[in-house]
Amino acid sequence: MRRLHLPGAALAAEACNTARRAISSIWLLLPVDPLILSTQMNRRQFAAISTAAALHVRAAENRRPNILLLFPDQHRHDWTGLGPSLDVRLPNLRALAARGARFTNAIVGSPLCAPSRACIAAGKEYTRCGVASNAHDYPLPQTTFYSLLRQAGYHVAACGKIDLHKKTEDWGLDGKRLLPEWGFSDGIDNAGKFDAIRSGAVTPKDPYMAYLHKEGLAAMHVADFRRRQREGYKDTEPTPLPDPAYCDNWIASNTLSLLHAAPKGKPWFLAVNFTGPHNPMDITRSMEPACRHRTYPQPNRCDQYDAATHTAIRQNYAAMVENIDRRAGEILDAVRERGDLENTIVIYSSDHGEMLGDHNRWGKTQPYQASAGVPFVAAGPGIPRGRTVTAPVTLVDLAATFLDYAGAPTPHDMDSRSMRPLLEGRAKRHREVVLSGLGSWRMAFDGRYKLIHGYHPDQKNQAQVSETAAPPLLFDLTADPLENNNLAARLPRHVRRLEQFLV
Repeated sequence: MRRLHLPGAALAAEACNTARRAISSIWLLLPVDPLILSTQMNRRQFAAISTAAALHVRAAENRRPNILLLFPDQHRHDWTGLGPSLDVRLPNLRALAARGARFTNAIVGSPLCAPSRACIAAGKEYTRCGVASNAHDYPLPQTTFYSLLRQAGYHVAACGKIDLHKKTEDWGLDGKRLLPEWGFSDGIDNAGKFDAIRSGAVTPKDPYMAYLHKEGLAAMHVADFRRRQREGYKDTEPTPLPDPAYCDNWIASNTLSLLHAAPKGKPWFLAVNFTGPHNPMDITRSMEPACRHRTYPQPNRCDQYDAATHTAIRQNYAAMVENIDRRAGEILDAVRERGDLENTIVIYSSDHGEMLGDHNRWGKTQPYQASAGVPFVAAGPGIPRGRTVTAPVTLVDLAATFLDYAGAPTPHDMDSRSMRPLLEGRAKRHREVVLSGLGSWRMAFDGRYKLIHGYHPDQKNQAQVSETAAPPLLFDLTADPLENNNLAARLPRHVRRLEQFLV
């Protein structure tokens, strides 16, 4: 069902009511009866009172919250340190969850970089987002929530791997190509890890490789990544890059510059798109000592590498997310130094997860929770502290949520619904079922049961899977969080119930 929107007349009436309330509040500050004073004041005095009321309205308008989206690439839902089972040390994410809400059943519209980010930008489900795979660019005629925020008066900025032109490997050396068309006021768009070396080994096509070429580090970095491409996940050696040149550290530095340049007295939106913890498993030498002594559970149903190799891979993954947490802390400190933290909605999430060998799979693209599930932590004005929310949520709904906080309507052709009532504790559930999909498979998840159509767990190439060759999969994530036991034959009523959402 589409969400209902206030017609223009109703929105105008609400604006008038807001103005009347503001004027009334000014009158209440006067030392005498306003009815008596209004008969005695001259036009100049009345104009002064009216101006004060107008300034009051403008001040209220300027109190619309800023929005900070911390958005790493490929951070799986359970690798957060917020649960007791994994030795992952993310003090800044933990502090964010303590002063806000942690959502344990968040999924993405599609677990692949370009489609996932298109679902978020467009506020549409995978089947309608216009980006079927990483072989497509975001369609420029399609509205983004970024452009709607800018129209609503926000300063809209982003840096890092924005990833809305995946097919076209040209970011501009300043990282600003297509930013205005997507709706940004400012930003620095850079390539992802492998996109950068593929496109810019000889001549840079994005600002990160331009930086490495300028510093004399490009050839060394390209050689390192080409070795990692051959070796795959098992290559856990540190990168030869110095810490300031490590991509996520470079992105954090750009973020601080963008924050410094953001105008005062105007609400802002800033998306920070880290390139990690996306593979390869590259970490700097300074990141390595803290993780090497740790132990982690072995992957679920995986026989690809020996135990020591799996452990090293997971140590590097933990080191990457911990480095992102440190950078996030620096960014939050900068927001605090601006005096903006108390009026900033902060959301931490990711474009998809990482299989880390579970079910003999690596990376993303899978309907399993390790791939489609992501961290989701939110804090800021109006969000109660210390809550854990188990209701299912989808990142498709970020668009409407951000527009709601900005006081802007959500277009009727978006699938996105505002999560604000859920964030603020005014609702216990937001959607009955959330959806995800990629290629031939579709998934419906109600927070406990997950139904998957068009996916065969034993088939590596899902493009070759037909509907008849892929019987439905049904998992009970409460009893079976690793998704090992298909219950479709035993629980047909849940299959039928969830199938209704996949039509």
